[in-house]
Amino acid sequence: MADETPPGGGTNIEGEAPRSEPTIETDEATITDDAELERTLGLSGGLAIGIGTMIGAGIFVFPGLAAGRAGPAAAGSFAIGAIIALLVALPASELATAMPKSGGGYYFISRGLGAFAGAVVGLSLWFGLVFATAFYLVGFGFYAVDTLAEIGLAVGEGLVIPLALLFGAGFTVLNVTGTENAAKLQNGIVALLLSILVVFLLYGSLDAIGLIGEPGAPETFAPFGPMPVLTTAALVFTSYLGFAQVATVAGEMQDPGRNLPLAMVGSVLVVGVLYVLTIFVATSAFGSARLAELGETAMVEVGRHFLGTAGALAIVFGGLLATMSSANASVLSTSRAIYAVSKDALLPRWASRINLRYGTPHVALGMAGGPVLVLVATGRVEILAEVASFLHLVMYGLICVALIALRRDEPEWYDPEFRVPGYPLVPALGALASFALIGFMQPASQVIGIAIMLLAAGWYLYYARDVTLKGAL
Repeated sequence: MADETPPGGGTNIEGEAPRSEPTIETDEATITDDAELERTLGLSGGLAIGIGTMIGAGIFVFPGLAAGRAGPAAAGSFAIGAIIALLVALPASELATAMPKSGGGYYFISRGLGAFAGAVVGLSLWFGLVFATAFYLVGFGFYAVDTLAEIGLAVGEGLVIPLALLFGAGFTVLNVTGTENAAKLQNGIVALLLSILVVFLLYGSLDAIGLIGEPGAPETFAPFGPMPVLTTAALVFTSYLGFAQVATVAGEMQDPGRNLPLAMVGSVLVVGVLYVLTIFVATSAFGSARLAELGETAMVEVGRHFLGTAGALAIVFGGLLATMSSANASVLSTSRAIYAVSKDALLPRWASRINLRYGTPHVALGMAGGPVLVLVATGRVEILAEVASFLHLVMYGLICVALIALRRDEPEWYDPEFRVPGYPLVPALGALASFALIGFMQPASQVIGIAIMLLAAGWYLYYARDVTLKGAL
């Protein structure tokens, strides 16, 4: 079908206007006059992007950091994150079925709240995904070094950043060669990873409740009180960014009316359960203080505790797969956000060029991969994670507000195949919870996040202040 969403008007300082050519949605592709994004992603591909992006940090990087902050109650932190993610996933699913376009949250907000809000969110989403991708790649570097150590090659942590840089460049090149290639890698990684995790968590849970092995000494559930549970939820929310990244590839998804909601909500439910089980298993193996000492690769020692060397090897291999999966999916989603912003003339038009050989936005992929490599070089894991969370939480809150605005006015072109149950309570709670969680972050993360949003606002006022994108509201 043809997209009838009003394209907007006005021009940026280079005289470029939002592209107004009709977009034809078919079962095979999203087609415009000068480009075509093939619909190669099915439900399994959407779930693989969502689960694969989220499963890495929450299970393989955060348990040691989170338990050190909140103790066993870190399981509650992950549960809080899952609830907020679900409150946003439902509104995002409705908007995505009404506007199944590459760009995801940016596209929804720009059409519901206008060009200024869209520009701030779209440019911030670019950097939010860049911070998240850098975080995943640094985690990959730690697991790569641990893998080498397990097979007898002790190279030290000095190799963490070079390995992260090498693979960051590799994922960028892979995504240039086609979404289908990246999705095949993603599907394979996630299937193997889930198999490893199900076996490990099943064994660990049986051990934790005393059915096998020796029962451990119980630890106070919330040794540091309730407040660290909320601050830890703000830190680990990066683990739940994957569901929204599914929407950024909506223009390449088959049967989006069915597959988008299932992929977004389903991926949150799957990983939320896995995260809570992981913290339960990890804190039953070691006390919170010991997990905090072990840091980003604490789960390797948890695996060793339960299953010896085989367990440690399984976890380092799983950690490699998970952080690879997260980084790969994030590079893909970052480029699609840049592609969408450029098509609307909020960035130079050349940023949305499509590679004629592979059908991918190769310039946008370069604009995604380049800044990632710069941030990887810092190696600052917690700051990278929280800044990514900050910028995404702002977007999530505004997605919920955009849904309320569109439902209030119901323009003719707004015809979603899925509608949020419990409207308007669900999107209102989603917006409030998203904005509230920002208040529990480290001041440094808040300052960096606000600075990025101010820079995005300044860019819009300088470059594209005459561009209008708001729909017929």
